[in-house]
Amino acid sequence: MINGERSIERPLRWGMVGGGRTGQVGYKHRTGAQRDGTYRLVCGAFDLDAARGRDFGTKIGVAADRCYGDHKELIAGEAGREDGVEVVSIATPNFTHYEITKACLEAGLHVICEKPLFFTVAECDEIAKLAEEKGLIVGVTYGFTGHPLVHQMAAMVKKGMLGEIRIVDMQYTHGFNAGDDVGAGEAVKWRTNPKTAGPTFVLGDIGTHLYYLSEVVLPHLKIEKLLCDRKAFIPTRAPLEDHATVLMHYDNGARGRLWVSSVNAGNMGSQRYRFVGSKASIEWSDAHPDQLIYEVQGEPNRTLHHGMPYLEEESLAADRMGALHTEGLGDSWANIYLWIAQAIDAKRRGDEAFLRSHHYPGIEAGTEGVRWLENCVRSADAGAAWIDFK
Repeated sequence: MINGERSIERPLRWGMVGGGRTGQVGYKHRTGAQRDGTYRLVCGAFDLDAARGRDFGTKIGVAADRCYGDHKELIAGEAGREDGVEVVSIATPNFTHYEITKACLEAGLHVICEKPLFFTVAECDEIAKLAEEKGLIVGVTYGFTGHPLVHQMAAMVKKGMLGEIRIVDMQYTHGFNAGDDVGAGEAVKWRTNPKTAGPTFVLGDIGTHLYYLSEVVLPHLKIEKLLCDRKAFIPTRAPLEDHATVLMHYDNGARGRLWVSSVNAGNMGSQRYRFVGSKASIEWSDAHPDQLIYEVQGEPNRTLHHGMPYLEEESLAADRMGALHTEGLGDSWANIYLWIAQAIDAKRRGDEAFLRSHHYPGIEAGTEGVRWLENCVRSADAGAAWIDFK
């Protein structure tokens, strides 16, 4: 169980690009990073409006002279300091990720980036090579993949408790974009513009969460073929989609279905995962994150609760609150940030053995998410055709 004891020698000096007063995800990053004393926020370029960013930064405890106008000023301003920043989180629109990540790595800084990581696999490969050359870590924040019951599912699959996996069924939908975009805020505008969002809207914005979580639970399964059918129900969002269904064929013969939508009117936002094997099925939803449904063929259904001693070791190691208290998104983010901090610490110490055995969402996870998106777009643009997964 995680209890807040520091697991690295000292807190990492941490900065943010984006994530200011008007951002949607900045607070999630800060609460996740600072939960266990593994990061200390020392600087930031929090806002495109430098004055507003400085005002915000000082109100969350950052010195005024370390609140910068943009990532270039941050890198330059921190470079000459003995106490300069070591790792930077990027919580900005998609189209900026590649430029900021590359600049930070070239300056010798570790990076933690929002998803989708970049626009193309080629960009991911370039950044992976640069990070390797520099001896640096690139982490990716896939929200709920730090939850203990996600790792319970992964352990159950690994130990054969479900048998051979046959069906993968996933859903992440909400209704907050069911109306048109008249008067929409900046967060909607950039997400529905191909120049700033990239080649997808909901597939990249929420679909990649589903895909990466399935990789955590089912690391041995690989997609062979894929069909993506996507649509913009609000025409002004075309050619991007606000709704999509993806069918997948896996290399063991399993079949997968994934549904993402931001026009599921009335839905307040929900993720649901069901993994069906030849012996049993498991189902988990963020609507009831403390419960995992375990259904063995021919036996009564069971509801497993997080934090209970009957769970697998991998799940209990990621637990924070104990069985009496519900664990949620904030706890999952804290785990992700903790695991990335441990990877950065191991990289700094040259402990490659630890890195090989340590789970965290890194550059490989970000790359595979972008690869999946590229294949989805290729299928959709071919008229929702089955394609070989590349």
